[in-house]
Amino acid sequence: MPLLNCTVKSCLYNKDEYCAKGDILVDGRTAKMSEGTSCKSFVERKENASNSCGCGSATPHIQVECKACECTFNKEERCDAEEITIAGRNACKCSDTECGSFSVK
Repeated sequence: MPLLNCTVKSCLYNKDEYCAKGDILVDGRTAKMSEGTSCKSFVERKENASNSCGCGSATPHIQVECKACECTFNKEERCDAEEITIAGRNACKCSDTECGSFSVK
């Protein structure tokens, strides 16, 4: 499982730049660059929501399902990278996020 660094502070699952969801889905079937990918597991944190979403504890390593067919790290729709970054400053929806570690084949 990759070491995940999530800089999407507006995501409900983000706890100190780790993910408390347990697994995520990166989309981008036709992506040729990171901007064509997105974290489909993103849920916007509402004003009164805390970073304690009741999802369990955040861990540095997480299962990443990957639909970015042209990514070097996509091995049978699982991310095979040692480390990935999910980015999306001020994200409000999935399409505002991206896999910063995407590398085209």
